[in-house]
Order: sequence, then C-alpha cells, then structure tokens
Amino acid sequence: MPLPTDSDAVRLTLLETSDLHGTILPIHYANNEPYEVGLAKIATLLRRERRRAESEGGLLLAVDNGDLIQGTPLAYHHARIDNAPPNPFVLALNKLGYDAAVIGNHEFNYGPGVLNKAVRESHFPWLSANIVKAGTEEPFFGRPYLIRECNGAKIAVLGLTTPYIPNWENPQNIEGLAFLDAVESAKRWVRYLRREEGADVVVVSYHGGFEKDPDTGEASEAQTGENQGYRLCMEVPGIDVLLTGHQHREIAGKSVNGVTIVQPGHLGQKAGRVTLTLVPGDGGGWRVADKTSELLSVQGVVPDPEVLELARPYEEATQRWLDTPIGSIEGDMTVRDPMRLRMKDNALIEFINKVQMETSGATISNTALFTDESPGFPPNVTMRHIVSNYIYPNTLKVIRITGRDMRAALERNAEYFVLDGEGRPAINPKFAVPKPQHYNYDMWEGIDYTLDISRPEGSRVVRLTHRGEPVDPDAEYDVAMNNYRAGGGGDYAMFQGKPVVKDIPTDVSELIANYILERKTVVATVDGNWEVIVGGR
Repeated sequence: MPLPTDSDAVRLTLLETSDLHGTILPIHYANNEPYEVGLAKIATLLRRERRRAESEGGLLLAVDNGDLIQGTPLAYHHARIDNAPPNPFVLALNKLGYDAAVIGNHEFNYGPGVLNKAVRESHFPWLSANIVKAGTEEPFFGRPYLIRECNGAKIAVLGLTTPYIPNWENPQNIEGLAFLDAVESAKRWVRYLRREEGADVVVVSYHGGFEKDPDTGEASEAQTGENQGYRLCMEVPGIDVLLTGHQHREIAGKSVNGVTIVQPGHLGQKAGRVTLTLVPGDGGGWRVADKTSELLSVQGVVPDPEVLELARPYEEATQRWLDTPIGSIEGDMTVRDPMRLRMKDNALIEFINKVQMETSGATISNTALFTDESPGFPPNVTMRHIVSNYIYPNTLKVIRITGRDMRAALERNAEYFVLDGEGRPAINPKFAVPKPQHYNYDMWEGIDYTLDISRPEGSRVVRLTHRGEPVDPDAEYDVAMNNYRAGGGGDYAMFQGKPVVKDIPTDVSELIANYILERKTVVATVDGNWEVIVGGR
C-alpha cells in the first residue's frame, strides 16, 4: 500500500499553558524587577505558532490547563478589591483565541462568585468531566469536552481535574459539587468520544500530574489520588495525548504506554507544544501517524503589546494598591536564610502565628514560610510586602485536635529534613521533587518543642510541652491554621475531619494587613519556643 502523500496528511498542533497563577506581566511583584514569565510572553509564542500552523494548512488548538485566575497581587486585587471589571485573565485568553480552559484546584480559591463570573465572561468553554453536580454525574461546568474538525478529521479535547480538591478547599467554595475519580471518569468519556462522537484523536487535558515516574513507573509520591497521570496513560484506552499540570514540572519528549505527555512548568515560563500528523485510516477516518511533544521557552521573547495594553488598567490599580503604606516594624523580620529560619524560632513566623492567635482566640497556631523567595518585612511595610510573604488566599480556621494528633503533625514536619553526606541539614527530596513544597513545613507557636533530625523519621519529636507540662496524647487542644492545612492538605491526615471550633473566612494576608494597620507599629519578638537540632546540637 503506498504511503500517504503530504497532501493527504492533517497536521494538528496543541499549545498548552498550565499553572499561570495569575501571571500576565513579566515582572516580580516583590520589587517589579523583570522576570521571564507570563501570559504576555506566551501570547507572542502562541501567535507565532498559529501563523505556522495556518501556513501549513493545519489546525492549532490552544488550551489552558488550569490554575489561571489566582496567584499574583493582580489576581488578588481583581478578585478581592475590585471584581466589577471583566476578569483580566479571561480577557487575555479571549483576545488570544483560546479554544478551551480546564478548571484547576486554585480556580475555587476566591469562591464561586469570582469563578462563575470568570466562566460567564469566557468566549471559550471551561472543561472538567469529573467535577459534577452533587448526587449526579452531570458535569457542573457544562459540556466536559470540545470537538474541533480539520479537513474532515475530528479532534476531541476532554477536561479533567484532580479530585483531591475537597482535601484543600474551603467547603463553602465547593458547595454543591462532587469530585469524581479522574481515571474512572476518563474511561467513561474517552469511550464515549471514540464511539459516539467518532473522534479520530482524543486529547485529555488533566489538571493533575504524575504519581509515578513516567520513565520507570516507580512511585514518586504518596498514592493519595491527587495525581493520576500515570494511571490515565496505563488504564484508559484511546488517549492519544495527555496534557498535564498541577505539579509545576517541565516534561516533554516522553510517552507512557504510547500516550504522548507534556507538562509546561508554571507561571508561563514555558508553553507545551504537541505536534501530530494524521493520515487516512485503512477503514476510513484518520489515524495518528506521528506525534511529538516539546517545551517552548519565553526566555528573551518580547511580550505581546495587545496583552500588555489589555492588562494595563488592572496593573496600574494593583501597583497603587501594593504601594499603600500599612505601618512599621520595630526590629528585624527580614528573611536572609530560609533554611536557617526553618530551624529555629524567628520573628517573622512568630508574628504571623501571633496574628492568627489574636484574631482567632486560639492559644496555639502554626504557619509556614511558603517559598524561599519570601523577603520578610522591612522597617516600613506596604501591601506589596504583605502579599509577597503571604502568597496564598488562605483563610483561617481553628480546629480541635488531640495531643496525639499534634505529635503526629510535628513528626510530619520533621520529615522536611534529611542530613547530607557531611551530616548537615538538607531538604528531604520528597518536599522538593517534583516541585518545592516548603509550604508543607509548619512552625508552631503556643507550644514548646524540639525536633532532632538525626533520629529516624517518626521519632524525631524529643520535646513537646504546653504551658510547662508535657502534651497529653489524649487531651484536646484548639489550634489556629490555614484552611488548606485544616483540611489535611500536605499529607496532614491527622487534621482531616476534626471539629472546627471557629471559621474565619477572611484571607490571612488581609488579617495581617489589618493587624498592622490597627497598631501602626509592630515590635518583632522571638520567644524561642522551638528548634530543630542534629543529635543534641
């Protein structure tokens, strides 16, 4: 049988963004310095790729894989300070002619009002087959897939979302929703797309990552169901391409069980490109003759002027808000060495815990240094400093736990550390790979404790007292923490299902700002209630 000629072939290009987290402009909001990130740079790549596809008589599909509308001060300002104008991220995707977006877990952070408004303003569908109306199998956000045709070839894009969201999200933000298993949903819908819709190509865009190493198949994280990408490739027949995200990894040029995979990192540093060549099938229809995946970097790319102009009024309002003076710090709350900060009580973490305790009335609190880029607070504080340190829209909860739960949580904290070849503290790879998880290491106030990281995991808490007495395993303690942790997020299963004593549905960043505004001057204090040691050192 003769091979198809070029004129017989259909060329399909998929351009994926994922985990943009509210990043349009190529800047660091902490200092407004240039940063090689953002949708404005991605836009230039997208327009280039679309021109190339059209010149070849092919089709380009642009898909955002989720976690779009949250993550920067611009996103926060639009959601919390002035949500009346159209969503700027949706406006940008509309302008760029995106074909679809997938619901990510952070889409829910600002509540249903903000999310539903963004969906209404979109000229493209938001896809998620496994987020359904509670008690049904009916997708909540409408049709869970998209069909496009090119020269008679039928291409389907199915959306899926990590079902682990109820373990993190504020329950009122996901009321009336159910999150079905992504693998089981994919089995149902991929079969439907092949049999009922007659799809020649099935692309699954999944806001989730890989629970196993794509190369070896070895488990790379706890098998909680948060990430199911490997199972999707192995257990769901009929998938040609799997677009992934959520883990902020950079993956391309690989396939699992014949499924081409890609994951483009985060913040718009890269875009994922998948190129497929379709040829006529033996029995009619089309088959995939070739497919490849790669990552396109925005390094050195000139931002798209239309997207910059679209974002300009939002950015100007955000910058004015960020430079609003809040108050002053007497003492030192700056971050010089994140590793050292996580090993001994310090003024910055003690202050955030103090805000949580005084706001909630709890006498015990925990919080984290979310990222190594956190600068701390300088002597004169603005909103820019607040949102540069407390980067997530977490709210505050007080839950009632036992002393046994407390010890288990501290043992989980202690897993953050390993000792390197010279016996020095280092970050455990499971908190760094496939993405940094500094936000899953908490530091506590209101109790006194010591972690000896030279000891085996599970036996590192060598001191734990409350008000001068050993913590009773069976006694109950009320602890303030963010809603993510209170739901068990970060593998803190000991917190799941605990009684909620108080729910404060205000962003912690706002609580911090209000605390400083009311007092004008905050004195840095360190009571030395905790430390991390190595064998008594």
